[in-house]
Amino acid sequence: MKPDDDRTTAVRLDRMDHMDRMDKVERAHLKDPADASHVMYRYEAGPEFAGLLERFWIPVWSVPPGREAPQRVLQYPVSLLVVAPDYARFYGVVSGLSTTTLTGEGWAVGLMCAPAGGSLIARAPLAAYTDRFVDVADVLGDAGARLTDRVRAAMSGDPRSAGAHRAAMAAYEDALRPLLPVDPEGRLVNRLVAFVEGDSGVTRVAQVCAEFDLSERALQRLVQRRLGLTPKWLIQRRRLQEAAERLRDRSTTLAEVAAVLGYADQPHFTRDFAQVTGMTPGEFAARHVR
Repeated sequence: MKPDDDRTTAVRLDRMDHMDRMDKVERAHLKDPADASHVMYRYEAGPEFAGLLERFWIPVWSVPPGREAPQRVLQYPVSLLVVAPDYARFYGVVSGLSTTTLTGEGWAVGLMCAPAGGSLIARAPLAAYTDRFVDVADVLGDAGARLTDRVRAAMSGDPRSAGAHRAAMAAYEDALRPLLPVDPEGRLVNRLVAFVEGDSGVTRVAQVCAEFDLSERALQRLVQRRLGLTPKWLIQRRRLQEAAERLRDRSTTLAEVAAVLGYADQPHFTRDFAQVTGMTPGEFAARHVR
């Protein structure tokens, strides 16, 4: 890593002043408000990696002996890289509910790719990685092994240290910089996902086709190739994430949430939410009563 790159990363960390150490729950995370098992640090990827990488997250957890802390996530349509003391993995998208159970004490350094990033890292269509993971070295080769060693070395002391975080992120950046620049199709996929995720009014695949001047067949092939998913899944996932976000603050009724998200009726919304999350919207909302 060049000295200027290191200074840029350091400035980014100093400016954030470790503000992200407290876990601000995102709409993808179905975190129980009573869960105090971990501290989460989050950092945006540097501007150099725009379109390839989104952000880093570093959980540091401590769970009492004999207890477990399940972490449930409605994963975004992106691939992940995660290095921990006992594994280093490249994850495709989990199409259902992603669950990681924390036990004992530990840490990990994760990286969320941009939608385009996964297939560039895997150097292959992402459908083969949906609902599964492989070792980082399987997709990055020797660079993956070096990445793993550097991250573990960085976190061998205090995993809460800003310096350790900086060194771990630099290891990721050095390993993935050769994948730049993002290809034109990848940039299209990034725009497409941003469109679906950013507009609650997008409830039909035909709207996506019209926005990007693609036939439904061309859209299906593109999303399957670059994300390992379907356009319909993208829309449903955003709706469920937004539903969880709205249900947390208890500002509306279940019927109002269903209507805002474009469901034909409340029972349809309830079935969709329960099928993926394992709990009804009412049960989820009840956990967040203040």
